[in-house]
Amino acid sequence: MHSQNHWGGAFDIDGAEDDQSRNMDIDRGALQHQHQLDETQQSWLLGPPEAKKKDRYVDLGCVVVKRKLLWWMLWAVLGAFVLIGLPIIIAKNIPKKKPHAPPPDKYTDALHKALLFFNAQKSGKLPKNNGIPWRGNSGMKDGADLPDVKGGLVGGYYDAGDNIKFHFPMAFSMTLLSWSVVEYADRYKAIGEYDHVRELIKWGTDYLLLTFNSSASTINKLYSQVGTAKINGSTPDDHYCWNRPEDMAYPRPVQQASAAPDLGGEVAAALASASIVFRDNPAYSKKLVRGAATVYKFARANGKRTPYSRGNPAIEYYYNSTSYWDEFMWSASWMYYATGNNSYISFATDPRLPKNAKAFFNILDFSVFSWDNKLPGATLLLSRLRMFLNPGYPYEESLMGYHNVTSMNMCMYFPKFNAFNFTKGGLAQFNHGQGQALQYAVANSFLAALYADYMESVNVPGWYCGPNFMTVDDLRSFAKSQVFLLLLTDLIVVGKLCNAWLNCVSWWSSS
Repeated sequence: MHSQNHWGGAFDIDGAEDDQSRNMDIDRGALQHQHQLDETQQSWLLGPPEAKKKDRYVDLGCVVVKRKLLWWMLWAVLGAFVLIGLPIIIAKNIPKKKPHAPPPDKYTDALHKALLFFNAQKSGKLPKNNGIPWRGNSGMKDGADLPDVKGGLVGGYYDAGDNIKFHFPMAFSMTLLSWSVVEYADRYKAIGEYDHVRELIKWGTDYLLLTFNSSASTINKLYSQVGTAKINGSTPDDHYCWNRPEDMAYPRPVQQASAAPDLGGEVAAALASASIVFRDNPAYSKKLVRGAATVYKFARANGKRTPYSRGNPAIEYYYNSTSYWDEFMWSASWMYYATGNNSYISFATDPRLPKNAKAFFNILDFSVFSWDNKLPGATLLLSRLRMFLNPGYPYEESLMGYHNVTSMNMCMYFPKFNAFNFTKGGLAQFNHGQGQALQYAVANSFLAALYADYMESVNVPGWYCGPNFMTVDDLRSFAKSQVFLLLLTDLIVVGKLCNAWLNCVSWWSSS
């Protein structure tokens, strides 16, 4: 048996003899007397050992393994790769058809188009991604001759089919857009419109900040309108010339107001509500709050309580303001939500304010939310404060009164109470059958949906309209019914327009 080899190399003994073995004494006689063994003797002895193949080993550093075992292991890994890994790689690299996104529901599609309308109405230098290929820069010289506005009053939104920029309804639109984002940001994100609607709001608020000295703490005037249209006029203006805003070549005078409690209040509400939307942008949000505080102070200034439109024929015929107490309540509510400053909520809940605004007088037209009447929106905002924050004394009595008025306003929405007439199709005639009925249906449906969501959030199943218990679902159904009729009306109007404009056919097929 060989001893362990501590040096490395083969274990075989070398066949060469050393000097000692050559010098050993040998019994030569014994060698001479050797004889052959018979078969029996031979059978008692083991034959010579068969030559065995020696195993080959591979030293892997930390372990020594047989080379044959190592080969088996390598073949096993290769086989597993061919049988399992290769099919997986092939399967993952086979081109697959991407599943189509589910089509939007009719309400989502309507919202997409409604927001796109704002893109179409933009004035000023338009961004490349505006989304309306047939619109270009326009109104680039608006207010260029104003000494106190660097760069002029460029930007904002045109009102409707004409090219006038009415700041009073424009500010109201920005307030409502901001309110919708404050309450439903997650839903805007879910349909991919969150960044879009914020961009639309900023387009409006950037412009509103130009309409007064927003860097000052005190101002003495507010620009109220760009462009004009005389009734039955014979000189070029925004109604005499019905053309694209890109082609305007007539004078566009700027209106200003040294007293504007209504317009100032609405601009303050727009900036304050937008500051909540942009709280993730602290610098811009603070800029909006500062501007809102300045114009709110201007709106509340003593001795300047004349409505902005009074005596101005360029405004009065189109967007005449009938009161300013509703804007006081509306703007104070938004200023409180934006800043948390108790002076604003103290003013909003001062018993003299709802008295002056006639908020508790149960006047039917005062229950209709619009650009000229903010009372229903203001009372809902203040009801929201009571429902979610419940500040208690000394605000509770007034807040409870606002809450009761809001509930009464919602009761009037239902046909069963005969407060308003309804068309055969079910559209509420909040403006008593006069023109432009859809804007009133939209605004008041928004309030109905909000109030339903507020109640549901605080686990209130409904409220009483006299002896009748109305549920959250009843109110939400009313809101949906009005929006559905708007969608149906939109299809009818577009169909009639297509009969008059042949190029609308291509638009219809693409949409």
